[in-house]
Amino acid sequence: MLKLVNVSKGFVDGGEFNPVLQSANLTIRRGEQIALMGESGAGKSTLLNLIAGLDRVDSGEIWFDDYDMHHFKENDRTSFRRNNIGHVFQQYNLLTTLNVADNIRFCRQLKRLPESSQLWRQILATLDLMPLLGRYPEELSGGQQQRAAIARALYMEPSILLADEPTGSLDEKNADAVMRLLSSLTKEFNCTLLVVTHSEKVANYMDKTVRLQGGQLHVMANS
Repeated sequence: MLKLVNVSKGFVDGGEFNPVLQSANLTIRRGEQIALMGESGAGKSTLLNLIAGLDRVDSGEIWFDDYDMHHFKENDRTSFRRNNIGHVFQQYNLLTTLNVADNIRFCRQLKRLPESSQLWRQILATLDLMPLLGRYPEELSGGQQQRAAIARALYMEPSILLADEPTGSLDEKNADAVMRLLSSLTKEFNCTLLVVTHSEKVANYMDKTVRLQGGQLHVMANS
């Protein structure tokens, strides 16, 4: 279970304090699939970074089952993130010194999981990455980098997968394929999925939609 308890976060901009989250609360059960929506600049990416432990809350708590992420020591938080959290960033964050194949394997190797040939083939086939395995990030289009980043996150078999606009650089056909894969594999792994999106179509793949508005999180069931 992922639980946010009275979480507040803000930033100073131009000498003024701008709150992003204000005593926000949210509970997501293991295996739930959630769309996170809100206006540009509302703080959706900030929320993902807080959940991932890449940024710290100003106040409040973020719990994974019995673990309060933000009371971990830095090394413990890094280890927890490496072993439990898959993250698809808006800017992809592929390692420029590794080709596509090694980028995809990277997080799984950090987690010290053995290779899974069945999962490898399934992900590569669905994301059409086989022809790209030997290429390096600078040789890829934005959409190709995005597919590689999604493959990397899925191949590590995370407990929770955070995806920031995972279909933003994809055409409709590839976007549908990606969302079907994200939905099916996270269900298979009993993995919690939290997707930031502006697309109602993407949101409809999820169990629920959470809207970030005015520093609060509002939960709505999808039809």
